[in-house]
Amino acid sequence: MGDKNMNITRDKIITWIEAFSAAIAENKVYLTDLDSAIGDGDHGVNMDRGFQAVLTKLPSVSNQDIGAILKVVGMTLVSTVGGASGPLYGTFFIQMARKTNGKLELTLDDWIATIESGLDGVIRRGKANPGDKTMIDSILPALEALKTAAGNDKSLAEALSASAQAAHQGMEDTIPLVAKRGRASYLGERSAGHQDPGATSSYLLFKTAAEVLP
Repeated sequence: MGDKNMNITRDKIITWIEAFSAAIAENKVYLTDLDSAIGDGDHGVNMDRGFQAVLTKLPSVSNQDIGAILKVVGMTLVSTVGGASGPLYGTFFIQMARKTNGKLELTLDDWIATIESGLDGVIRRGKANPGDKTMIDSILPALEALKTAAGNDKSLAEALSASAQAAHQGMEDTIPLVAKRGRASYLGERSAGHQDPGATSSYLLFKTAAEVLP
């Protein structure tokens, strides 16, 4: 893993945040439609508002370390995104920041530890378990795929691609689930048959990572 090209640089992290912001904007209506079926109908709109705010803040931290950049992303989301997704996504990025403080580039192992820290924060904050039909159902399989890839000596690009595929599968796997957390849980059995919007936006997180980070 000593090859410099194999690491995730600070500039690539910024490119990733920009790419994810663009993916959210592009899928705003789709995410809101998914949320209209089982939630408040505002996930896409709220996430887009948050990441448009993030984009305005990025230039001011683009010369700082990765931890500082991710912390600004998290804090901005907490302060600008309504509903449950603001605190949860905010916590995800703030916890990622804790693992990347002072770093200007990340190895695959660093990236795994960073995602794991973010996931742990979301689980604590949202008090959800795998299978509860939440964003965790995309993030956890993505993390497990990263760990498997690293254990098999895969390249960064291969590991990121595997994590995106796993997140996509996790997203689709939420369709038959009955929601146990959040607004969707009020619907009980009627929440089955709908794809979870949080798991969908989380998939976009790993999809854009696979596209721009290697």
